[in-house]
Amino acid sequence: MDKIARIEAFPIHYPDPNDFNTIRRTVLVRVETDHGVTGWGECIAMWPEACRAVVTIIGQGLAPVLLGEPAGEIEANWTKARRHVWWYGEGGIASLAISGIDMALWDIAGKIAGKPLYALLGGLRQDRLPANASSHVNKKGQAACVAEVVGFFEAGFRSCKLGFGKKGESNIGGDPHTDVAFIAALREALGDDAGILVDIGNGVRWDADTAISVANRMHALGIGWYEEPLYATDDAGYRKLRANTDVRLASGEREFTETGYRRQMEFVQAIDVYGVDPARVEGITGFRRVDALASHYDKTVNAHAWSTAITTAASLHLSLASPNTEIFEFKPFPVVVQDDLVAEKIWHRDGWAYPLHGPGLGIEVQEAVVKRLTIT
Repeated sequence: MDKIARIEAFPIHYPDPNDFNTIRRTVLVRVETDHGVTGWGECIAMWPEACRAVVTIIGQGLAPVLLGEPAGEIEANWTKARRHVWWYGEGGIASLAISGIDMALWDIAGKIAGKPLYALLGGLRQDRLPANASSHVNKKGQAACVAEVVGFFEAGFRSCKLGFGKKGESNIGGDPHTDVAFIAALREALGDDAGILVDIGNGVRWDADTAISVANRMHALGIGWYEEPLYATDDAGYRKLRANTDVRLASGEREFTETGYRRQMEFVQAIDVYGVDPARVEGITGFRRVDALASHYDKTVNAHAWSTAITTAASLHLSLASPNTEIFEFKPFPVVVQDDLVAEKIWHRDGWAYPLHGPGLGIEVQEAVVKRLTIT
């Protein structure tokens, strides 16, 4: 059996055209076995200090613990890593670090077996998913923002997810009347059948009563869901919102562990759609545990794939192997970590996201690009 021989972490940075070439950061992980099989993962740490911390935890904490262990014993390695970080883990930076290693080990397992990841996860539960253009509303003026989204549908996307209150030139995000007016204009431009998902986002600060008012006005405009209009841990606010609107509520992107999602589903009982990121939620293993909870509680899961092609690949396998997913998100603008990081870009066909059939994650990471983007 192959054993873990090397674990390397690469903090990278890149300009993102989705946000006017704002510099984004993440950490890629490369695991190699003693027989030369390599796997790739990602830790979506984002902030410079978080990326540095993740690299330290992987290099000085988790690598010494896992080197020499059987690569194929993924659950045991996941458990061993979690037990190592018991003092500072159960969420946060430690979960990010575990995510990248676990993802890479699943990639290795698929390559050794000669099977795509979805086959290791029990097979396809869905043959394809509608492609969703996931973007930030950040252009100057309502007309420009509407035109941009209309362009996504003209390019073949079947729905859109729109992040409000982001960096840029737009005044959308924060003022309820402006935000509702934008959705009304967008609905008029797109027609009744177009899927519109609204992500109010961390940049907006509303109280529960404001969130309720906006929810009901947007619900009348036919939005598909209403994501994080309140701070993620405002349990009382979300319960009040749930009791006063019929629109589907989405949250969960900022949870790190199965425990966090279980608390949401069992205790808060307000959320219908849970965002889950395998580069954050302790990898493929963590995602599967959350997905099992979603099946038990009859919840929808949405893979948060808004990072590099490595996370996109993992998210696509997980989404198609799940009975709980409805769409699949793509960045609708070119970006180096999607277009150049892998040999073949992961993209929709005729508005649908289809499986990747290569072994493991089904991607070929371009190590020269990793080297070029690595922060030294």
